[in-house]
Amino acid sequence: MSKCCEGVGLPCLFKGVGMANARPARYLLVFDFDETIVDENSDDSVVRAAPGQALPEPLQQRFHQGSYNEYMQRVLTFLGDNGVRIADFKAIYENIPLSPGMPELFQFLSKNHELFEIILISDANMFGIEAKLRAAGVYSLFRKIFSNPSSFDKRGYLTLGPYHSHKCLDCPANMCKRKILTEYLAERAQEEVEFERVFYVGDGANDFCPSVALTSADVAFPRKGYPMHRMTQEMEKKQPGVFKATVVPWESATEVTRYLQEHLKKKC
Repeated sequence: MSKCCEGVGLPCLFKGVGMANARPARYLLVFDFDETIVDENSDDSVVRAAPGQALPEPLQQRFHQGSYNEYMQRVLTFLGDNGVRIADFKAIYENIPLSPGMPELFQFLSKNHELFEIILISDANMFGIEAKLRAAGVYSLFRKIFSNPSSFDKRGYLTLGPYHSHKCLDCPANMCKRKILTEYLAERAQEEVEFERVFYVGDGANDFCPSVALTSADVAFPRKGYPMHRMTQEMEKKQPGVFKATVVPWESATEVTRYLQEHLKKKC
């Protein structure tokens, strides 16, 4: 094995003979945030800032399906009413633990950043995501982050808005990740950027929707025991072959790292 292959480096992945026109293989790596990059649901994490670290009974009641975005705005208003401000939110988001193996995965991606274009699609909020990624030292790895817009109003309250509108019946009203991913791939194609393969790392039901749109060349990494994993298993039982992507479940992100390492070695 060549020295570059031992380190899964860049030179062995050039295509063709002439170095002047050679380009490295390019992959799109898509991350979810809650319970994927971080080991909690960040919407639940902010409740730690509430009085007694709990919400009042009316806010604990189940929200209507499809209106989670509006429900979270009510939670954020309650927190604002109780004096929770930007520094409080920032501290909470920064201290949410990363999922098992995620630091090692980010180290691997940092060393091989030329090979991966990395984006994040999350139904959380921009402020929280950016705060955590910066605290973890990995913000610069991401080319683009798609999440619900958030800002602090004149009162100092954190406010949340919907990302977009869509017609998907399987996703919450404020975000369809499949729509975001397909539009992103189309935009990059217009910019003459074609990806050899798409890797998708997620956990939730809203990650299942975009993963169904993946091709047989792509890989879906659902977190074991979470909705995305269960839904892929159910589809395979009921509609064998409909789910095209290779499915690689993970408990620790080191399993994702190991798969990517092995894939790059095969390209050498």
